[in-house]
Amino acid sequence: MSAPPPEKPLKVMPWWLALLGLLLAGLLGWLVLDWLLAEADRAVQPDTRATLRVDAIRTGLTVVAGTGGGLALLLAARRQWISERGQRHQEAVAARDQTHRDRVQAHAETVAETATRHQERQATAAEHDAAERRLTELYVRAIELVGSDNPGVRLGGLHALERLGQDNPGQRPTIVAVLCAYLRMPAPDDPRETEVRRTAQRTLTRHLRADRDTWWPGVALDLTGARLDDFDATGCTLVDLDLTGAVCTGTTNLAGALVHGRLRLTAEFADVVCDDLTGDAEIVLDDARISGRASFDRADLGGEMSCRGTRFGEFSFRGATLRQPSSFDRATFTGSASFREAEFLSGLSMEHTTFAAYAGFHRARFADMALFRWTQFGEEAWFEGARFEGGTNFGRAVFHGRARFEGAVLARRPLVDQARASTAVTHVWPPDVTVTRRDGDWLVLTDP
Repeated sequence: MSAPPPEKPLKVMPWWLALLGLLLAGLLGWLVLDWLLAEADRAVQPDTRATLRVDAIRTGLTVVAGTGGGLALLLAARRQWISERGQRHQEAVAARDQTHRDRVQAHAETVAETATRHQERQATAAEHDAAERRLTELYVRAIELVGSDNPGVRLGGLHALERLGQDNPGQRPTIVAVLCAYLRMPAPDDPRETEVRRTAQRTLTRHLRADRDTWWPGVALDLTGARLDDFDATGCTLVDLDLTGAVCTGTTNLAGALVHGRLRLTAEFADVVCDDLTGDAEIVLDDARISGRASFDRADLGGEMSCRGTRFGEFSFRGATLRQPSSFDRATFTGSASFREAEFLSGLSMEHTTFAAYAGFHRARFADMALFRWTQFGEEAWFEGARFEGGTNFGRAVFHGRARFEGAVLARRPLVDQARASTAVTHVWPPDVTVTRRDGDWLVLTDP
């Protein structure tokens, strides 16, 4: 709203103006009286002339009185106007004073609020600095305990680190990195150190189970080159687990784990249990060495699986599902390998793979290309009831034991270019496979 225009300054009425008004009123009354008396003197009769003179005098006085009354009304109106103007001025001054007081009050409140916020920020900063100093001191102390020569003191340091991470989520990645680094360090030949390292392993896996209050989400484990003993990650949520070059004694248990990102398992294992493993992680077992048993029973894997050049002992993949392409090229199975009722929903490659013992694909499903070129089957190779829904290639494969394809369903004619089979046992081949005897020891399979 725009400000009202400023009023003109009030001028004081001079005294002579009032005197001039009175003189004018008197002059006007005298003129009227003189004129009326002159008119009255023209009367012939004395009585009439006297009456007219009296009326003239009365009229002149009335004129003078009326003129004075008019002047009085003007003065009264001026006084009223001056009073109203003075009232408006007082109200304007009061409003300006109130506005000024409000501005002063608002400024004072703003200054006080700013000072309060500044004090709060200083207090918060001081509290944060104190907390950071305390956190740093606790962290340094825990690291000193972990670095002790006494195994018992190291155990205390591990528990201190775990407590620190549980109370301070921002420190968890650092603490996990410290625990992983500890497991990557060379392990002294001391039975007590074995318990310390197992405690470090349990500390890591204890916080990787999403169904517990102690879960630390988003934690990645870098255990490259570590030495692990009975590493148990049952039911854990694993994100980017890296065991490249690790040596894992005992049983490495990932049963029921949920995996994301990438699992690098190129390591040396005794036994590996991955039953009921689920998730969309890419699993890399290239060139891994598994001397004992490896089990992926009922696993449901949404990412690619690569086992190129891997050496397995006994292997079980029963009822498992692979939803992305998988490769076992150049892999070696020194023990029995069972893929009973497994489902390969994308391509499967087992080229140059060696099965030293039984290889079972009973009722397995191959929804896409299945490649077994140059594969060595040392003993029985059973494909009973298997379903081949895509292309199938057994070119140059070698069957040293019995090959059984009873009840197998093939959507397309399999390619068997120059595959060989031993004549010492009886085989059951898919339809439309041409078998010829090369010599006394081998049968040769050719495409029509």
